[in-house]
Amino acid sequence: MPVEVIMPKVDMDMASGKIMSWHIAEGDSVTKGDPLFDIETDKAAMEVEAPADGILHFTAPEGTEIAIGKPCAWLYAEGEEVGEQPAPFDADAAPDPDPAPAPVAPEAEAPTPETLIPAPTDKTRATPRARQMARDNGVDIATLTGTGPRGRVQADDVETALTRTSAPATPHVFRAETGALSITRSKGGTGTPVVLIHGFASDATSWAAIERHLKHRPLIRIDLPGHGKSPKLRINSFADLVAEVRRAFDDLHLEAAHLVGHSLGGALALALADTRPRSVASLSLIAPAGLGPDVNGTALNGICAATRENSLGPWLRQLVADEDLITDAYVRLAMAGRADPNLRAAQSALADVLFPDGVQAFDLRAALSRLEVPAKIIWGKQDAIIPWAHALRAPGQVGLHLFDGIGHMPQIEAADEVGKIIGTYV
Repeated sequence: MPVEVIMPKVDMDMASGKIMSWHIAEGDSVTKGDPLFDIETDKAAMEVEAPADGILHFTAPEGTEIAIGKPCAWLYAEGEEVGEQPAPFDADAAPDPDPAPAPVAPEAEAPTPETLIPAPTDKTRATPRARQMARDNGVDIATLTGTGPRGRVQADDVETALTRTSAPATPHVFRAETGALSITRSKGGTGTPVVLIHGFASDATSWAAIERHLKHRPLIRIDLPGHGKSPKLRINSFADLVAEVRRAFDDLHLEAAHLVGHSLGGALALALADTRPRSVASLSLIAPAGLGPDVNGTALNGICAATRENSLGPWLRQLVADEDLITDAYVRLAMAGRADPNLRAAQSALADVLFPDGVQAFDLRAALSRLEVPAKIIWGKQDAIIPWAHALRAPGQVGLHLFDGIGHMPQIEAADEVGKIIGTYV
């Protein structure tokens, strides 16, 4: 007969527990002692192990509240007929004051009322939620002091550690998020779409000035992680960042697209063209990163660290040749978009990964030399962020458009000229 997997009683006041997640899929085999599911009570969350060997069937749905001593699932022996569910899940029934172990097959031991197991990777006692928070935020859970029962690390302990390490001296610690990158589309336009990828510390709105030259095509804008409306993902390398952008691009299911990228977005557009060559109709790179080690790390760090308009403005004005373009109203709007300390910390962390010690930690010159699609590079010769001379490393088949009196933002500083140049491709 099948072995019941019951809701264990793990503290004196516990009346029921909620199934948070299953580690084993229904129909899969388990071995006695395997982590089976996570439960959450009013006081704690923990893992529960399998009471016997068997094949898992009739699992309670995640989120279901189960009274202690009541079955959460059943384990069947290999070859044993499953048939109908032995008994319904009873979420509302009052639990017995001291439930006895459920009857089991003669060859299996009765499940222990409290079947807790430590995390498989270390001996630190911690709730599953605390472990997930620690993993997402790069915190070594073994360094934390738990305030829960028997010294168990809880989510509040991780939250406290994050708050403590979020002081100005360590701006790279942030609360990581999950989810897909934000995609915005324009209405109208026909034919092969144009995919626009903005630069570091910018967002999808930075393309507004040149979009009127491209509006005959469908326009698709991708917000990078930790920018615009995209989630603040934890990125550990340039390859990680490329993977996220490529996933967003693949999810568009386009037969082909014209790629346009600025600065860091240019490097990402180039990486996309290198790995998805059949999906790219043309490539337009504006002051792209990835063609040399030099970058103005001081300016990037200054933008990330600025918490008010009068500290942000001087750094933004380094982005352009004519500082009058960066008005007080522009700075005010930019600071409003950067008001969230977690966003600033996420961008600081990304800058530390991509531009450690003020150096570009990725090199795409080989990818540029492999290009088989029409490509052009557009650059301002007064760029104070990335030296325009990096453009001279491009192979002969790549067109160069160099502007005097223009800085790092040609799509804003010379919007009409840049829009027309890109328009010849799209």
